Amino acid sequence: MRLDQSSRNLSEKGLAYSALIMGTAEHRRAHNFVLRPPSHETCPMKRVVCLVMIAWVAICGRGEFSAAEELSAMTLEVEGALKDLSSEDAAVQEAAVNALIAGGDPALLPKLEEVRATADRSVRMAIKPVIDLLKNKAKLASPDSNDRRSAATDLGSLGRPASLPWMQAALQQEPDRWVRYTLEESIQLIRLSSSDPEIQATAATKLGALHSQNAVPHLKELTAASSEGVARASREAIGRIETWASWANGFETIFRGISLSSILLMMSLGLAIVFGLMGVINMAHGELMMVGAYATYVAQELFKGYVSPELFDYYFLFALPLSFLAAGLCGLALEATVIRFLYGRPLETMLATWGVSLVMIQGARVYFGDLTSVAAPNWLRGGFQAMVGVYLPYNRLFIILLSVLCVVGIYLLLFRSGLGLRVRAVTQNRNMSACLGIPTRRVDAYTFAFGSGLAGIAGCALTLVGNVEPGLGQNYIVDSFMVVVAGGVGKLAGTIVAAMGIGSLNKLLEPSFGAVYGKVLILVFVILFLQWRPAGLFAMKGRNADA
Repeated sequence: MRLDQSSRNLSEKGLAYSALIMGTAEHRRAHNFVLRPPSHETCPMKRVVCLVMIAWVAICGRGEFSAAEELSAMTLEVEGALKDLSSEDAAVQEAAVNALIAGGDPALLPKLEEVRATADRSVRMAIKPVIDLLKNKAKLASPDSNDRRSAATDLGSLGRPASLPWMQAALQQEPDRWVRYTLEESIQLIRLSSSDPEIQATAATKLGALHSQNAVPHLKELTAASSEGVARASREAIGRIETWASWANGFETIFRGISLSSILLMMSLGLAIVFGLMGVINMAHGELMMVGAYATYVAQELFKGYVSPELFDYYFLFALPLSFLAAGLCGLALEATVIRFLYGRPLETMLATWGVSLVMIQGARVYFGDLTSVAAPNWLRGGFQAMVGVYLPYNRLFIILLSVLCVVGIYLLLFRSGLGLRVRAVTQNRNMSACLGIPTRRVDAYTFAFGSGLAGIAGCALTLVGNVEPGLGQNYIVDSFMVVVAGGVGKLAGTIVAAMGIGSLNKLLEPSFGAVYGKVLILVFVILFLQWRPAGLFAMKGRNADA
């Protein structure tokens, strides 16, 4: 269609200008050309203008014919390649695949999908790399940076040199830092398989500067290369990559330790307040954490069933106060029915709360089952890449931020409010506080409910990094008690420092000793520490500190 239209236009132009050139009467009459006697002054100028116009039309006509012929040739070549895909000759198939890849037109994808849908296995296997390459080329222009980065990674793993111009063109226009990094990495990975030793050595050096973990297997293969320059560049690149990987792993381990410490901190804060205020060893504190986790699950299900899907991502903001209230009410009921009658009897309190914990575990198992899951909202999915090899998930960053807010809130409550003054007074000297008119029983109940609510918030946060199960709290209760004892009973600063230390030490020991032996070593460290400082990091001060 385009070729016929171009030919028709050029034919009309040719007729018109042939009349001007040839001067035949018929063409002059047909195109209204009037030939007047040439003037002595203007004739040379008119001749020059006429010659320029003729040359311009000839050049444009030749360009249009050339473009039309090129388009027609390309169309015929693509059609021929699509037909050759069904050939039984492997060489013909390979040539067809290379021709389609060299064309690099993503508009061919629907046609290729049609061919693959009706072809046999050999044709499907031959056509698959073409479809993969063209899909990834199309994704390089996606508005989503994750799609562009995924496409760059896939093109690098496919290793087709034909994709190099695509990625180089995308690299020039890419605004995102990490997409540019992935594009550069993929380009150098493809160049690493070049037959030119100089190109290989340059690619190895650049991959070492990029600290590319994906390049390590390929670089190890090149260390035995016949070219000494390539082998040396590969060894140096591997050394740089491994050195950087050790630093990146250390940074991620510290981050995971801080994340675990944040959960321990939120759980231990309530336990420290209760233990420091009333001297109660609450073995059901982990199950109050479980209550918060199941409250989050219930909030999720309510939003699924009764709220518009557009608002589902906000369920977690509703689940946070719900978890605090649910766990706080359970703690208030536990204090009123069990613990109130066992003050001053720590052994009986420990046994009673342990029995309550078993009842709560079995009740959760009967009602909710053995395993449930909570889907994180979209705004807490994914993560932030701080540097090469260091990826910080949004959910763990949120947990760290939540623990900081809890610490700030507790500080304001204990040290900047009248209720906090009463709590601190009862903690330091219960009898004197009662003589001054402070209702110590009411303070005990409210403080126990508040500490239980903090455990519920910890359970809500824990749903972001794991499943919800009846025995959820058992995994953290021992660590929480170690945090409280090592930090100093009833001391906020000691609880923070001990939680950070125990959580980080746990993650540092896990890779070398495993999870179980790591916890055993931490317990041994805590016992030895308490032999040195029985009162913990921050000892309680007051008249009854040694009571």
